[in-house]
Amino acid sequence: MPAKLSAQIPGGPIEDKWSKHIFDIKLVNPANKRKYDIIVVGTGLAGASAAATLAELGYNIKAFCFQDSPRRAHSIAAQGGINAAKNYQNDGDSVFRLFYDTIKGGDYRSREANVYRLAEVSANIIDQCVAQGVPFAREYGGLLANRSFGGAQVSRTFYARGQTGQQLLLGAYGALNRQIANGKVKMYPRAEMLDLVVIDGHARGIIARNLITGKIESHSAHAVLLATGGYGNVFYLSTNATGSNVTAAWRAHKKGALFANPCFTQIHPTCIPVSGDHQSKLTLMSESLRNDGRVWVPKQKGDKRNPADIPEEDRDYYLERRYPSFGNLVPRDVASRNAKQVCDEGRGVGATGLAVYLDFEDAIKRDGRDKIEAKYGNLFDMYRQITGENPYRIPMRIYPAVHYTMGGLWVDYNLMTTIPGCYALGEANFSDHGANRLGASALMQGLADGYFVIPYAIGDYLATRPYDVVHVDHPEFRKAVQNLKNQIEKLLTINGSSTVDEIHKELGTIMWDYCGMSRTEKGLKIAREKIKEVRHRFWSDVKILGTNDELNMSLEKAGRVADFIELGALMVEDALHRNESCGGHFREEYQTEDGEALRDDESFTYVAAWEYQGEGKPESLNKELLEFENVKLTQRSYK
Repeated sequence: MPAKLSAQIPGGPIEDKWSKHIFDIKLVNPANKRKYDIIVVGTGLAGASAAATLAELGYNIKAFCFQDSPRRAHSIAAQGGINAAKNYQNDGDSVFRLFYDTIKGGDYRSREANVYRLAEVSANIIDQCVAQGVPFAREYGGLLANRSFGGAQVSRTFYARGQTGQQLLLGAYGALNRQIANGKVKMYPRAEMLDLVVIDGHARGIIARNLITGKIESHSAHAVLLATGGYGNVFYLSTNATGSNVTAAWRAHKKGALFANPCFTQIHPTCIPVSGDHQSKLTLMSESLRNDGRVWVPKQKGDKRNPADIPEEDRDYYLERRYPSFGNLVPRDVASRNAKQVCDEGRGVGATGLAVYLDFEDAIKRDGRDKIEAKYGNLFDMYRQITGENPYRIPMRIYPAVHYTMGGLWVDYNLMTTIPGCYALGEANFSDHGANRLGASALMQGLADGYFVIPYAIGDYLATRPYDVVHVDHPEFRKAVQNLKNQIEKLLTINGSSTVDEIHKELGTIMWDYCGMSRTEKGLKIAREKIKEVRHRFWSDVKILGTNDELNMSLEKAGRVADFIELGALMVEDALHRNESCGGHFREEYQTEDGEALRDDESFTYVAAWEYQGEGKPESLNKELLEFENVKLTQRSYK
């Protein structure tokens, strides 16, 4: 394994690794913390919690977001809940069970030590958020309530109705605002990071564009934290906010940060189906709905009767039939592939035939409408406003859509990328979810990284670094600024005939058709050539109106789409080289007799970390071998 991919995993039993590591790492004394500046890019759950916690410790923080307020980070859109190994239900949960479920759910393609730490600190997250006033749902007696999510047979998910992400972000936002008021955090809203500045091999700052004025601004620091989310919008249509992008992470990648497992993308099974070409995004319906909703399709191909007219004997509750142990709460990759399969068989419902039913009739009969409304009311209202249908009376229609990305910047146990001083937190890194994330674990990872991991880990690096401040007149800063100005000028002078959205949509269609829910060698090779054509079309025919010296959303999008095109090409190469199926990466050539993902542990039990080699050159593959000492590698079964 190359030295650059040393994961820095502590020795000893897995249950002792984190506590031992905390003791062994270097510390920065409280009086010296105020001498260090840290840049945090992104103010979702990972970024806001990191910025607030590091400022509380005494560091000087500069926080950046491209939204007008940290409150608008995409974390706010998370609905269903957050996992934690509290075992409040006394149903057999434990830190080890959460660890095991996460490793298994990720199809044995994640790093054991990181996942165990995530499970270990999960309980602290709930205590932290309750102390902040996050209004988690409670039982009648006042204790915190739990519900179940996919891939688990215990109830460990804490929730705030169907708006858990919003409430958690408000908690982190309050902590962040406190530090802004204290003068320890300087907030830069409407600022987009466009480059990472590396000096003498260490990350020393960023270049950002003021999205209101267009001014290119330089910011220096002793370390840079990227908490910029995932890259699902490479598919154009996803459940992500339309502004979500890969640019910050990708620009860091081009400066030397390796990009790991880019083909590991998650398709969420519970989304409102596509309704036409006019859409710019898709809408999530929380996985929590599968606690009480039953998924089904007609048994007969082409059955177009109203759902109320289809009797029980003509319905196929296919998840309950195929996976009796987990039923409708199988992991997301399994549920999504099964939905695609029944639709491909011609048993899909709705006008397009690309949907299945999520039916609450039995739950309403059993528990009453009031109880279902108390749990899911805002989700039902959202569905009704979008579709015009009443889900209390008519089954929801759902279909899989891109939702999350397990791939991301490669990081070691301390969350540091291969560029010293540059860290990646939350969805921006690859570390915890393997080839498939379990539901309600994204919020857990973001807050674990921000509140409980990076405050320790960053000290180990800063304790070895001098206090000197690099001035933004340094040649590396000036060079980065000039390169950006040249790129912006190049984009503005192409003056072609295709809009940015048209090209993005073309890229997204290619990615969905050939590198989406299922992939084949033939399809991926077609995608490789088509993406080359899209890239040529972009750089020869894109039309961007306006100038750089103003609010210019077309220019913003153009830079992001240029990065998505390059990322899409890497995703295809990653999917092509991985001749196996695992989690969300489903190669049709590699499946069991009953259609499940067929791993090749002999050849692919590693993290694929890709290294940028320069413009137009193929990236080189580095491998971090995954070792499993606490969990036995087996064929996943949820039957």
